[in-house]
Amino acid sequence: MAYIKIIEPEEAGGSLKKIYMELEKSRGKLANIHKIQSLNPDSITRHMDLYMTVMFGKSPLTRAQREMMAVVVSQANRCEYCQQHHLEALKHFWKDDEKIRAFQKNYKSAGLSLVDLLLCQYSELLTQNPDTTISEEHIFKMKNSGLDDRSILDAALVIAYFNFVNRLVLGLGVELEQEGTGGYIYNH
Repeated sequence: MAYIKIIEPEEAGGSLKKIYMELEKSRGKLANIHKIQSLNPDSITRHMDLYMTVMFGKSPLTRAQREMMAVVVSQANRCEYCQQHHLEALKHFWKDDEKIRAFQKNYKSAGLSLVDLLLCQYSELLTQNPDTTISEEHIFKMKNSGLDDRSILDAALVIAYFNFVNRLVLGLGVELEQEGTGGYIYNH
C-alpha cells in the first residue's frame, strides 16, 4: 500500500484525467509509478519525458543494454518493483530464460560480453558508492572496450534515472501491479 494518497483513474479530473488517459492509450495500462505522482500531475509528464529520452531515445547503447543496467541499479537498491518491470523487458530482448536467471542471480557470471559486463559494473559502482568507486581508470576500461563518450554519458543517464525512480518507489511505498508489469512497452 502506498504511503501517500493516490488519485485513482476513476477519481481523476482535469489535467490528471487527461494524463491518465494518454498513458493508458500509449502504454495499454497505467503503472503504479505514474499513479504515485498523481498529486503533482506535471511531474508525471516530465517524468515520462525523461524516461522516454533516456530509455527509448537515440543512443549508441542498445535497448537491451539500458534494460540490463536498469535491473543492476534496481538490484543494488533492492527495488523489487523496478527489478520486475525491467527484467520482464530484458526477457523480451534476450529471449533466454537461463541467461535471465543467471543474470538475476549474479550478472558477473551470466556470460555477458566485456562491454555489457563493464556497463553492469559501472551501474553497480555508481549506485553504491558514487564518490569513491568511479575512477578515470574505470572510464578508460570502458573506452578501451569500445564504448565512446556518448555511450558513457547515456549509461550515466540510465543509472541516474533508475536511482531516482528507485527512490520514488521505495520512499513512497509503490507496489508491483497485480497484473505484473503495468503495461510496459518494449519498443518505441
